Amino acid sequence: MRKEVIKTEKAPAAIGTYSQAIKVGETVYLSGQIPLNPLTMQLIDGGFEAQAVQVFENLKAVAEAAGGSLQNIVKLNIYLTDLDNFTKLNEIMGRYFAEPYPARAAIGISALPKGSLVEMDAVLVLG
Repeated sequence: MRKEVIKTEKAPAAIGTYSQAIKVGETVYLSGQIPLNPLTMQLIDGGFEAQAVQVFENLKAVAEAAGGSLQNIVKLNIYLTDLDNFTKLNEIMGRYFAEPYPARAAIGISALPKGSLVEMDAVLVLG
């Protein structure tokens, strides 16, 4: 099995012992993205909507670096520190995805890195 590291400066650099994404064959595994500005590596201000938009933009940048797009995502995992943001999340997600939507999980958790309100990871398939 050959693993190809996917990396782009248009998304935040890894802040730990992981890659932005790993490609195996036509499948790309995108690491969790939090709402970091890729230029400053600082958490985006502006509340949940601004943070969710930044996370989708970060995922989009990594997907494009892998040769795909958000439409290639087949599985999306979303972690929320407040499930009251679920409806707003669906609205924002509708700006980035068209049917058929990816399979998805939205999980409520107590905390995320750097105090983020949302984190997402994904699996996409190219071709």
